[in-house]
Amino acid sequence: MFDELTFPIVAAPMAGGPTTPELTAAVSEAGGFGFLAAGMLTPAALAAQIDRTRELTGRPFGVNLFVPQPDTGADVSAHRARLQAFADHYDVELGEPKWDDDAYPAKLDVVLEKRVPVVSFTFGPPSPSEVLRLKESGSKVVVTVTTPEAAQRAADLGADALVVQGFEAGGHRSLFTDDPALPGGGAEYGVLALLRLVAARVDLPLIAAGGLVHGGDVAAVLAAGAVAAQLGTVFLRADEAGTAEAHRKALALAERETAFTRAFSGRPARGLVNRFMAELSDGAPAAYPQLNHLGGPVRKASAKAGDPEAMSLWAGQTYPLGYDASAAVILERLKVEAREAAARLDRFR
Repeated sequence: MFDELTFPIVAAPMAGGPTTPELTAAVSEAGGFGFLAAGMLTPAALAAQIDRTRELTGRPFGVNLFVPQPDTGADVSAHRARLQAFADHYDVELGEPKWDDDAYPAKLDVVLEKRVPVVSFTFGPPSPSEVLRLKESGSKVVVTVTTPEAAQRAADLGADALVVQGFEAGGHRSLFTDDPALPGGGAEYGVLALLRLVAARVDLPLIAAGGLVHGGDVAAVLAAGAVAAQLGTVFLRADEAGTAEAHRKALALAERETAFTRAFSGRPARGLVNRFMAELSDGAPAAYPQLNHLGGPVRKASAKAGDPEAMSLWAGQTYPLGYDASAAVILERLKVEAREAAARLDRFR
């Protein structure tokens, strides 16, 4: 699977627009492995993206699914009241804070029907029966984990590989539980520490993720035992990415710090600090996807206005090191940097 790549780079699935069929195909064509992001897409849109990617490349690629979260029953009224000021500013109506399963069963049917080579999961593992269905259709199952305990659970369910996500990563944390009071709910590990802990616990191929933007980072995680490195932030400014223009500009300016927030979606995610995060993060309830639906119109209006202050500007901690280029150029640069880093290890021979 990933250890057979020309260059062991995986393009992280980035839901909400940045990941496109063009980006996914370009990464796979350049010798890496591209992923489509099914989160927040309709089943029909996902099917169309899979078909479009296959038009662009004959090489393997994967699809990432968001595992449905239980309804926490959290009270979102206080958050809604504070969010109203942003809705008034952009002259939009707030969305309906409803719970849903992101059409997960239907999207699982799509990847089964389309026989996607690799299917990965965020926010938890698939059920044993879903793992069986996927394997019977010829798909490999990959689960994103943030703790050694989660890694063990995914391994016990029959995962073929794990994405080991450190807290440096941009976007949503792939916590199996968002309750810090529960085991593993609030644990935070950097990618190298987590990689070593997971490698000591399970015997599965590990894909390292979290703040990796340079070829030297790729070399480091490979030396630490990973079979591949998953990068997302470095592809946000790729020519083929669907990243909103205001988001691209904020990344290029590199003036903002990153932080975790539940304010946008109801689950912790790392992004560039803007006014939305600064004013709404404190007290934001653990209510996914209710908050995602509630604030959707505000985020869309902010993006349309070219105003980054109410957008979810997801990015990893090392985002200032990103750059504008095609996916192929990014892959080639990473490859050169990784070789240079590996050469520096010759002194240990």
